[in-house]
Amino acid sequence: MSEIVNIKAAIRKSSDKKRALGAARFFKTEPGQYGEGDIFIGLTVPISRSIAQQFSNLNLYNIEKLLTSKIHEERLIALLILIQQFQQGTSSVKKAIFTFYLNHSTYINNWDLVDLSADKIVGEYIQNKSQSILLKLAKSKNLWERRIAIVATFTFIKKGKHTMTFKIAELLMHDNHDLIHKATGWMLREVGKRVSTIQLKMFLDIHAATMPRTMLRYAIEHFPEIERKKYLLKK
Repeated sequence: MSEIVNIKAAIRKSSDKKRALGAARFFKTEPGQYGEGDIFIGLTVPISRSIAQQFSNLNLYNIEKLLTSKIHEERLIALLILIQQFQQGTSSVKKAIFTFYLNHSTYINNWDLVDLSADKIVGEYIQNKSQSILLKLAKSKNLWERRIAIVATFTFIKKGKHTMTFKIAELLMHDNHDLIHKATGWMLREVGKRVSTIQLKMFLDIHAATMPRTMLRYAIEHFPEIERKKYLLKK
């Protein structure tokens, strides 16, 4: 059998209908919700990682078949394989995967798919190159591309840099989606934890009064209670 047949068989062998129902509720797949129409078959993340490891040499042609699948876990496994190949690849392999990822962003269409991959592929690839792609993604009409833009900056944060995170956060400051508020607040919080609490407070002193409350709450989550109250009172 071909590799794509083998990997799909392994995925279905590990499916669990009860877990799939729970995942469908958790990832908001009902009409009108952000995950509308997404199909789950109930694999745990550890099992997905194990399958991705087993088929880590899958070629891009077959990875594309997984990534364009209607089944959430197949898309997840495709991304896990891409991450492995990116991390182990040559500069030309990394470039090909980065390009492939952005060309298929339509299918990276739930928050867990973005959060596990955006910094590990997009952020890592552009860290020493032009980062203008993030500004473009942050202005996209596609919710998930906007989330990719902010989460990709996690790479820079982990290396002690915050400038691009703040720049993208300003672009997303008045976004109308809660999932963007949460992701942006999360990245701002990570700046405070990993880079500079002072820089985060300077940013919040300017923007706390006008940023979405959810974004602010995420950003100040690790502040002492008295400081959290101070910023929340600015709202």
